[in-house]
Amino acid sequence: MGNQFLTFKLDGSQYAVEVHNVQEVLEYTQITKIPCTAPYIEGLISSREKGILVVNLRRKFSMADAEPTKETRIIVMELHDNNDNVTNFGAIADSVQEVIELQEEEIDPSPKFGNSISAQFIKGIGKKEDNFIILLDLDQIFSTEEIIKLESTISSVKL
Repeated sequence: MGNQFLTFKLDGSQYAVEVHNVQEVLEYTQITKIPCTAPYIEGLISSREKGILVVNLRRKFSMADAEPTKETRIIVMELHDNNDNVTNFGAIADSVQEVIELQEEEIDPSPKFGNSISAQFIKGIGKKEDNFIILLDLDQIFSTEEIIKLESTISSVKL
């Protein structure tokens, strides 16, 4: 049995995260800006009476910004640190596609880009029909220091 992934689009390319990391997919909504945060932090939304920090993956991955459309979604995911503490965050996607299952033989290892920092975000490259899907490694997208900052930003906000 393969692993299940939620696929989504960013800047015309298809990405995926493992379904077990996804809590919910929300329609794009008004995001409350937080001053003095990292450029890729979009702000806060409220979901299930909790503050969810929203990350702009386009900025995190050094892509051009895009205006939200009716297809834009916020994928609420959980991130585990080294002590297995859980931090919830939202990630803006241009659109969410579908849940797919990939067998091990359909996943190639992450390509080597030399010392490029972006290579560490990639768990592998999935292949479905003639499409390539970049499988993201959530544990590598944020450093331990960034996770601590995310947690402190979230905990300092009372809804």
